[in-house]
Amino acid sequence: MSRILTQSCFKQLSQSSLRQGSLPVFLAPAFSYPQRTQSFSTTSPTQSRVGGSSISVPPEVSLKFIDLPQVQVRGRAKDIPKTAIEVKGPLGQLTLNIPPFVAVAHDEALRKAVLSVQDSEIPHQRAMWGTTRANLQNYVLGVSEGHICILSLVGVGYRASVESTATTVEPEYPGQQFVSLKVGYSHPIELGVPQGVKASTPQPTRILLEGVDKSVVTQFAAEIREWRKPEPYKGKGIFVNGETIKLKAKKIR
Repeated sequence: MSRILTQSCFKQLSQSSLRQGSLPVFLAPAFSYPQRTQSFSTTSPTQSRVGGSSISVPPEVSLKFIDLPQVQVRGRAKDIPKTAIEVKGPLGQLTLNIPPFVAVAHDEALRKAVLSVQDSEIPHQRAMWGTTRANLQNYVLGVSEGHICILSLVGVGYRASVESTATTVEPEYPGQQFVSLKVGYSHPIELGVPQGVKASTPQPTRILLEGVDKSVVTQFAAEIREWRKPEPYKGKGIFVNGETIKLKAKKIR
């Protein structure tokens, strides 16, 4: 912005100098040509095309479109979803609400699903285009293959186990399991496993989370990580899915 203003002011100054005759004669040809602006980047700006890419639907997964009942809400009528997609597979089923300005075309013969929006020039619709497509892709993968999160406990004496009972928290549903952490606290840390998530400990320092809904699995992994975030001096903490951290030099006084 400042560069453009400087060039415009310099151009006006040169034109006034030419009119007044104070500009040297040998500099007159250089200022007679129009000023050309040059951008810092050599590549043209492009928008993401994630929303328009097709989604492959496996043969064991079925998509069912459901019409939702309409509820009148003042000021938000244009954002209330009118259609939902029920994604059903061998591992379970999930339901995704579709914004009213997003259309989903499902080709059962080619096993493809393509999303489109009413006006791609509107920023809100363009943003929700890619978000809806990513959510539908995660649902299709979840009901067919499932999502996993692997947590690694790094530290002296850090241990984890999965228990059927807990002493500090109450179960939220019948048969709920609890993840018990030993990460340097004097009191036990017990976290209830959310419904639809399976937790196991193949090693004392490894926690494996499996589930159909990716958001639920990753949210529970983030809650476990909150108890011991990776610190940059000794490299201790709870790491999620191969997470790495750059170590810092120790402070020497």
